[in-house]
Amino acid sequence: MSDDCNRTPFWQRQPRLPLEIQRFFQDRMEAALRDPTSRQTLVWPTILGASRLRQVHPGGIPEFELLVHAARMLSALGHHDPAAAWAAHLEHWSDTAVGGPQGWWPAPVWAGWGPLVSLRCGWQLAALTPLSPGERYPLACGVSLFNHGLYHECHDALEPLWMVADGELKSALQGLILLTGGYHHLQQHNLGGLVTLWEEALLRLKDGKGRIATPWGEVRVESALDLTARRLDHGRQMIDDADLSPLWTPDRPTWELA
Repeated sequence: MSDDCNRTPFWQRQPRLPLEIQRFFQDRMEAALRDPTSRQTLVWPTILGASRLRQVHPGGIPEFELLVHAARMLSALGHHDPAAAWAAHLEHWSDTAVGGPQGWWPAPVWAGWGPLVSLRCGWQLAALTPLSPGERYPLACGVSLFNHGLYHECHDALEPLWMVADGELKSALQGLILLTGGYHHLQQHNLGGLVTLWEEALLRLKDGKGRIATPWGEVRVESALDLTARRLDHGRQMIDDADLSPLWTPDRPTWELA
């Protein structure tokens, strides 16, 4: 796991987002999970919402500079024509940006949340960019998103795999989904939700002893289960969610895909 992953800005309480912002994220993440070539949809909000660029260009980011900033990120994803990628993006994602005489601005639907959207989309890119396309891609996405503290997105990555699985694999994948859901509730400061989900997750995953065999590789979660069990013990003793600091104190859990 990279040092950047270890310093994830999402290992802390997160704000509750308006429905339109949740949909903005979900639409792009679902596209990136379905098709690795669609990861480029995350590049443009990352740039357009960046606080520094918005301060430097209060009238909008000039298109030339927008493309310069996008070129490196797009190249890492296999896109080598930023202008063509931007034109194609605007055609399919009209809620990304609005243009003006001086340049491009975030569209009104997310402009008020620009810095947060930029940060989250950038972190999603950090999680997904290194992953190779292929059969392992959906599961690798889930593991990487969990390790970057993007628990809601991890759920989105694993759910399609769970829906088509059966038997022990289906139960194990549901256990992982419940586990990551509990950490999302921790980010949202929801004590009741995290206790309920972690109890069910640990019950479903206990027989595998922290190793889950899948057609796409083995997911190793031994340490994550131990850390979650410790948090669950603390959570069961809490009366309300006024102070969840003891649940943040143990190490952040991570998974490994072998």
